Amino acid sequence: MEEHMNTRYRRPDETISLDELKSFLWGAATRLRGQIDAAGYKEYIFPLLFFKRISDVYDEQFEGFVAEGGEEYAGMQAEELAIRIPDGAHWRDVREVTENVGQRLVEAFIAIEQANPGEEADGRVIGGLDGIFGPKDGWTNKNKMPDHIITSLIEDFSRYNLGLSSCPADEMGQAYEYLVGKFADDAGNTAQEFYTNRTVVTLMAEILQPKPNESIYDPTCGSGGMLVKCLDFLRQKGQPWQGVKVFGQEINALTASIARMNLYLNGVEDFSIVREDTLAHPAFVDGSHLRKFDIVLANPPYSIKTWNREAFMNDKWGRNFLGTPPQGRADYAFIQHIIASMDDENGRSATLLPHGVLFRDDEREMRKKLIESDKIEAIIGIGENLFFNSCMEACILICNNNKKDVLKGRILFINAVKEVERKNAESYLNEKHISKISSAYHNAIDIDKFCKVISNKELINNNADLSIQKIVFLDATDYTSLLSYDESVLLWQSQTTKTELEVDTFIKLIQNGNEV
Repeated sequence: MEEHMNTRYRRPDETISLDELKSFLWGAATRLRGQIDAAGYKEYIFPLLFFKRISDVYDEQFEGFVAEGGEEYAGMQAEELAIRIPDGAHWRDVREVTENVGQRLVEAFIAIEQANPGEEADGRVIGGLDGIFGPKDGWTNKNKMPDHIITSLIEDFSRYNLGLSSCPADEMGQAYEYLVGKFADDAGNTAQEFYTNRTVVTLMAEILQPKPNESIYDPTCGSGGMLVKCLDFLRQKGQPWQGVKVFGQEINALTASIARMNLYLNGVEDFSIVREDTLAHPAFVDGSHLRKFDIVLANPPYSIKTWNREAFMNDKWGRNFLGTPPQGRADYAFIQHIIASMDDENGRSATLLPHGVLFRDDEREMRKKLIESDKIEAIIGIGENLFFNSCMEACILICNNNKKDVLKGRILFINAVKEVERKNAESYLNEKHISKISSAYHNAIDIDKFCKVISNKELINNNADLSIQKIVFLDATDYTSLLSYDESVLLWQSQTTKTELEVDTFIKLIQNGNEV
């Protein structure tokens, strides 16, 4: 196998730059090419990264205790560490093994998980490593992961010290997010379920303005990137973030584990991530009601068809206050869950959604009730290609139980589809874009061809149509030039048929030419 790594081993006190760390981690992942599909990289690289990190941090802390009071003192203090490594379950213990390496690795994982249970408090389980290393069957499957592959990976990671002194939490967090993005890019659509463009999340945090000691919840948290970005907002402003309570729910077991690793690697310890289906079994409840949060942000799966509509029709948590969405599109089920999870006095939310929720006919009555509730504060249309492996455009729905006075009885529409930059085949929002959009939101005034404030009454009189471009370009020339949804579908079908005929004609010409 081609060697990807620098063979030099680093000194324990030698720092590693962010670029080096990124290069090293991706190089380790590419060792798996030809062995497993790219979609499976995350199942192996993330647990190894986490295992190496906690082992090195443990050593660093233990050595500090030894310097303070000797070996015996260090042994006692180590029992009080946030993450404990039991005897025989350290990275170096596994590294010494030459046969059945996968089995030995699994044993270490299980021992660490069992030695670090979560703390039950505040009606939830806080932190803890139970199940954090994710599925373990793959490690013991020698056809998929033979000993020499695992040993090579372990040696790759062993070349670097990933303790806090050589690799601070913010640097580790950035490298982790880089790896999440690389996996999404390399694996295609299989990774989309847990990756949201981080510049879009930064915009959402700028709009929601999290404060110290608030609670933050993501009902479809994926790899936890949205939760981390909210905490980054406070950290970058020099505000205390340790008191923020973090909650997340994720249906995929491996992705839920990745989210927990992400939070730990970013220095967050006060969090609760639950693996469960949010629509079927909401994890955070308070008696007969959903638990309420100061901030809710989410990128729920778009227009899913496989969900229990009948149960939602009679939802015991009262999440059908707008009505029951059609079977083919559960978007308004997630919207209602999010609104029901907002704190009654100070709750606010930002949700990424497909544009269809703004104008589809079969959701009009629910949309009308949502407008009448006066919970929508703003709707922001963002540009295309801001999602890995998808050119789709999306919108951000901003809701607030304590709307600013200027927007009470009104909604702000921002058409930011052109606020996007594309470089090296990636699209993102730069600082200028984020500043322009967030400033428009916070100022809440009309800006020609960019944003407009419209009354709820006017919107309801217009069939509860919340199409952003129709609102922002409300003068006669621009408005009449826009097609309706049905007209757009018919035009697309016509153009598709025409293209298919032209392609068929072209193929026949080539075939006839070859025959000649």
